[in-house]
Amino acid sequence: MVTALLLGTALTVLPSGLFAQEKGGIVDVATIGEPPTLDPMSSTADLVGIVTQHIFETLYTFDKNWNVTPLLADSLPDISADGKTYTIKLRTGIKFHDDTDMTSEDVVASLARWEKIASRGKQAAGFIASIEAADPATVKITLTQPYAPLASLLAFNNSAAIIIPSEKQDDVMKDFIGTGPYMLKERKADQYIQLTRFEGYKSRAGESDGYGGARHQYLDEIRFVPVPDPNTRVEAAVSGQYDYVDSIPVESFDKVKASASTQPIMLKPFGYPVFVFNTAEGLNKDVAVRKAIRQALSMEDMMAAAFGSPDFFSLDGAIYPEAYSWHTEAGTDGAYNVADPEGAAAALKSAGYNGEPLRILTSRQYEFHYKMAQVAAEYLKLAGFTVDMQVVDWATLTQRRADPKLWDVYITHSPFLPEPALIGSLSTSSPGWWNTPARKAAVDAFTSEVDPNRRVALFADVQKAIYDDAAFMKIGNFNAVAAKSTKLEGVDPAPWPFFWNASITK
Repeated sequence: MVTALLLGTALTVLPSGLFAQEKGGIVDVATIGEPPTLDPMSSTADLVGIVTQHIFETLYTFDKNWNVTPLLADSLPDISADGKTYTIKLRTGIKFHDDTDMTSEDVVASLARWEKIASRGKQAAGFIASIEAADPATVKITLTQPYAPLASLLAFNNSAAIIIPSEKQDDVMKDFIGTGPYMLKERKADQYIQLTRFEGYKSRAGESDGYGGARHQYLDEIRFVPVPDPNTRVEAAVSGQYDYVDSIPVESFDKVKASASTQPIMLKPFGYPVFVFNTAEGLNKDVAVRKAIRQALSMEDMMAAAFGSPDFFSLDGAIYPEAYSWHTEAGTDGAYNVADPEGAAAALKSAGYNGEPLRILTSRQYEFHYKMAQVAAEYLKLAGFTVDMQVVDWATLTQRRADPKLWDVYITHSPFLPEPALIGSLSTSSPGWWNTPARKAAVDAFTSEVDPNRRVALFADVQKAIYDDAAFMKIGNFNAVAAKSTKLEGVDPAPWPFFWNASITK
């Protein structure tokens, strides 16, 4: 089993025995907006995963050290000596929210749907020969060749391999029935998503461990409320209007800290902002144009505009920071933070650029995305680009980015993921559609290698291919800030905050 090899960052977990958590109560969570869907297979949006991880579960998840750990599976997979057969024992006595029993039939049907509609399922599908039910509590996955990221892909809550009833496998999900500790009671668009405790839930035994281990159900309800404007989220945090406020601008840290009812929480380092290029159609199909964009931009100015103080960001072209075993500088020399719009203008001229609009898709719901876009636009204009900035809500952005005819660059961000193969842009079906011989050679070699040390070395080739092809641009490293009520217990800093262990002190 290949796990994450993360040396620096773990989910911060406080000893649960320090306080007695009380049962009951309702928690209101302010999110950055309305999720585009509640089907986590069909979306890579973090917002979708944050909400739906309470409703749906996967075979595996990640512990506090980012190791793959069982969730609906009874144990880690038994992998054959040749690395091609995964035998997965399932937990028994698991109920869906419709009170039916989960069996291997449901798992096989769900993984087939995942291969068909999820970008990460499609990524794995090329390596999967068959998925079969060996008996009611055992699933066997046969691969065409060893594929090291499989367990991590099955554990990820993003484009997630959720397990749902075999008879509920419509391409467009109609019934939101999972096995999770909370179930969907009501959704009112742009108002709230209301989850209530699932009384038939069967938690794992033992201690809570990151996303793994025991999942408690102290709360009666969890309500996710869209609050798209970041300044409104800050004021709501200061006033104590919500129990938890996700993704607030870092410059509000001191203001929230001064509040009597709410305190800031920071995940350090959280991840990196990224400009994703549309390599399939339009202006950025030309790698020379993509490289000219990269050459023009000042990553330092964008990060400063987005995060203000260096307390909240650092410049770093490597996909993973130095604290991670995946860290490498391959490909970054002369290609990161160049800030040379004049040189970019010359490169654009050589590429035959004729003034076509460069369509940059962004949203103000993540205010730092928008601030980076503003700085980028000015540098790109200096390089001679005609910039068409398209500012939309996040749900619209996640829909629009799926159509290669509608954009050239979109701005997003990613946490530092435990397995590099989880990086969305490495999949040819992910928006951006990076698909070159260099990508295939580097990524295939990386994902088929099972030796952990060798995989670290091969990731350097992947990063070099990312830079050589200008598949996407990492802007830097940043810390994420959220806020939680002083009465809210059991919620620790995490890339996708979860509330199954949360409680309210009375």
